[in-house]
Order: sequence, then structure tokens, then C-alpha cells
Amino acid sequence: MSDKKIPIRDPSEVPNLATEKEAREFWDTHEVTEEYLGSSGPVAEKDMPPARPRTGRTTPIAVRFDEDVLRRLKQLAEHKHKGYQTLLKEFVSERLYEEEKREGILK
Repeated sequence: MSDKKIPIRDPSEVPNLATEKEAREFWDTHEVTEEYLGSSGPVAEKDMPPARPRTGRTTPIAVRFDEDVLRRLKQLAEHKHKGYQTLLKEFVSERLYEEEKREGILK
């Protein structure tokens, strides 16, 4: 399968996608262009998804990764259909739990 995606230049080119699976399959093979962004205008408030509840406060930090690790992280996150920062937080939380159990901090 080619990594080349089909460009979408106008909002009218996006079909009605009834399910998340249909949307994922469509957007895995299509991408919006600058033309699309220029012609789409602002999203109406009624069309916005509901705000996700915040489960806790997060603190931004700076972490440095070499380019290869960051590229691989982003590639894996895209494959899993999630943001790379979300995936990174999941990795850290899972590993932290494992280490706490191993060190006897958690039973």
C-alpha cells in the first residue's frame, strides 16, 4: 500500500461517514489540503464534539528524544490512531507501574 494519500480540496468531497470505522478507513487514505482549509471556514459550535472531561491536571515538561526515537513513536502512534504524546504518557504510566511493583512499592 502506498503512503500517498488522496488530497481533499473541498469539504463537499468528504462523504457522510456513519461509523468510526468508516471515518478511519476514509482518513487513512485521504488528507486535507491548504485549499480545503481555506474553503471550509470555521466550524459551527453545534458541530463541535463535546469537550472531554479532564481527569486531572497535567504539567508540561520538556523531554528530549533523538530524531529516530521520535519518528518511531509518531509512526506507532499514527498506526494506533492516537497522538504520540498520548502514547508516550501511556508507555510511561505502564512502565512506572511495572517498576513500582518490581521494587515492592506496590503490592
